[in-house]
Amino acid sequence: MTMFFEILTLFPSMFDGVFTDSIVKRAIDRKLISIHIDNIRDYSEDTHKGVDDYPYGGDPGMLLKPEPLSKAIRAAKERLSNHLPKVIFLGPHGEALKHDVIEELLKEEGLILLCGRYKGIDHRIREKYVDREISVGDYILSGGEIPAMVLIDAITRLIPGTLGNEESAGRDSFFNGLLSSPEYTRPEVFEDMHVPEVLLSGHHRKIREWQRMQAEKITKRNRPDLWEQYKSKADKTE
Repeated sequence: MTMFFEILTLFPSMFDGVFTDSIVKRAIDRKLISIHIDNIRDYSEDTHKGVDDYPYGGDPGMLLKPEPLSKAIRAAKERLSNHLPKVIFLGPHGEALKHDVIEELLKEEGLILLCGRYKGIDHRIREKYVDREISVGDYILSGGEIPAMVLIDAITRLIPGTLGNEESAGRDSFFNGLLSSPEYTRPEVFEDMHVPEVLLSGHHRKIREWQRMQAEKITKRNRPDLWEQYKSKADKTE
């Protein structure tokens, strides 16, 4: 089954090249995903294709106007009418993009990704059209285009048939609530640093135990917030 993405943006050229290489390109070629990029300006009735205006209240900056946004969203919904698409707004007010959010979105047949710009969008679009708002972090970007790229990449790699080795995604960081354990490849000795002996042993149970211990150690040290969540879930299952 193909997963459909509709990207609504003021800057379609930002996506040039992003989806023509690597894992996303492979998924497109295998018809696991479909990506359509639509220019919000095409839905403006303004002579100069204007899509923004000053906010009421006198705040500085510019807001995207509701009319072209609503028309772009409705057109995207029509294109994906057979796939019950959800509208995702990439913005700073949204929930944090985490692995469990990616897994939830993976269940959808179609996603409409609305990329904001300038100061943001007219709030009435949020109220009427947006199903979910997602943020990629506690910092400000110039728009929602880069977060849209991040979201599509993160979802795509979890779609069966995308990766060359299906087990790879299951051992990535965050998949089981922990950061991944250290990884090594050839040569066995590099600048007097040796690959841990357990990884050369061929003893799969001991290797898994070592990886688990290292993953817990790294997560506890580098991401205490993740460690507390992991421990909380583990305690509830005991």
